[in-house]
Amino acid sequence: MSLTAAEVEELIRAGVPMADDLGFKVDEVGQGYAHTRITFTERFIRPGGTISGPVQMALADASMYAAVLASLGKVEMAVTSNLSINFLQKPAPCDLKAQAIVLRLGRRLAFCEVRLLSGGEGDEQLVAHVTGSYALPAT
Repeated sequence: MSLTAAEVEELIRAGVPMADDLGFKVDEVGQGYAHTRITFTERFIRPGGTISGPVQMALADASMYAAVLASLGKVEMAVTSNLSINFLQKPAPCDLKAQAIVLRLGRRLAFCEVRLLSGGEGDEQLVAHVTGSYALPAT
């Protein structure tokens, strides 16, 4: 069962209410990928003028979940089992975008990669690289 971007966003917002606080949006999904973003707010800024690490990690995690949902349908009990992030450069104070892909989809684990992007349209910079896995419920 394939889900639309709106259906994936609705599932995530219903299951993870914090996604609403972040202004989490799902722009596009397909088999094995999701393009998402969070709407910038001054509350995301930490000392030094950068978007805080926890906000970036939340976007990456929700994006992996979106890619898994887009690939498998309604598997709400899929949970993060690992997340590793490399912060590459300071994000601009604007919406933060994510491109998530499922690298390998097994019976019990999904391995994912996420690219976090910051900047204006056509001038986006890679600001963080994330890898992680999701434990999948038994079917």
